[in-house]
Amino acid sequence: MPRRDRLEKKAEAQERQYEETSLMLNKNQEEFQVTDEVFDRPTLEGIYRLIHKKAIDKIKGAVKAGKEAHLYWGVDHAGRELAIKIYYTSTSDFRKGMMKYIEGDPRFKRIRNDPKSIVYTWTQKEFSNLQLVANAGINAPRPYAFYRNILVMSFIGVDGVPAPSLKELSPDDPTDFYDQLTDDLRILYQKAGLVHGDLSEYNIMVWEKKPVLFDFSQAMLIFHPIAEELLQHDVQTVNTYFSKLGVEVYDNKALMEWIKTGEA
Repeated sequence: MPRRDRLEKKAEAQERQYEETSLMLNKNQEEFQVTDEVFDRPTLEGIYRLIHKKAIDKIKGAVKAGKEAHLYWGVDHAGRELAIKIYYTSTSDFRKGMMKYIEGDPRFKRIRNDPKSIVYTWTQKEFSNLQLVANAGINAPRPYAFYRNILVMSFIGVDGVPAPSLKELSPDDPTDFYDQLTDDLRILYQKAGLVHGDLSEYNIMVWEKKPVLFDFSQAMLIFHPIAEELLQHDVQTVNTYFSKLGVEVYDNKALMEWIKTGEA
């Protein structure tokens, strides 16, 4: 087959993929407000690829829109509920600080400096971090797949209704919840080899009376030069929040030492 014919057939196949994915999304367009900002052509092609690989069966609705990404609720072919996180590629504000959290990480040595490549690496980084978190046994979304700017995870909640964050719902027993959370920070550091780096009441869920950590894109390996600074942030933020609930929190320095060594 002449090269020109092969190229034309490839272009036709890609066009069909794009149209099929667009049709799938348009069926639910009113429900979850598809926007060009989220569903540009490369993202639609990425969703089609994940559907073809059976990582996604259906995207059923929107969960929330953040400054970095849009989160959707979906299901896979086994009927498992999915959280589908799609990072924006057409807006640039949040990308300005990304390289600070990517540079120096040995897992990502060769990064093209164009905006989409940075976002794609950011997505891969969150997937890789979530794998470490899952292997350490910490309550967090389980990573299933990623492609380009799309991350597919387990859904924390039921029937498309996400578990509330600490900002939305204070725990019934704040002291017990604090103890569970600080245990998770220690396991995160010692077993997963990570520091979350952006922990707050906005990215800790309350589910079955236990903390569930999420948003791990900026999390750093513990030997990274800024890991200590990020751990200080997490400890101070957590202690500040729970002290307001009347919990007798640990001293910041003592808690940091315990997280890192198991000794205070």
